[in-house]
Amino acid sequence: MRKVKKRLKMSKFERLLYTLALFLLVISPVSIVASKATLAKINFEVEKQKKEIEEQEKVNESIAMTIDELASLTKIQQVAAEQGLSYNNNNIKTVTED
Repeated sequence: MRKVKKRLKMSKFERLLYTLALFLLVISPVSIVASKATLAKINFEVEKQKKEIEEQEKVNESIAMTIDELASLTKIQQVAAEQGLSYNNNNIKTVTED
């Protein structure tokens, strides 16, 4: 005698639930990997921008030092002497605010 297997019929709602669960099981790991890859890319860009900012700050410091050197009194006197001008302390007037 053969055993007859009875198939349980699933309703449409149950099939929908199983399909949705399977879909979520497949999509979840893929979305996690994709989001981590995006995060890693963004972190790389942030580090790249930080490096560029540090390099620009060094350039700015160098330029500020050059400005200070060129604005020093000795440099001004040197340029004035090269132009045939003289430094006369009596012609300097101090402006004060009352």
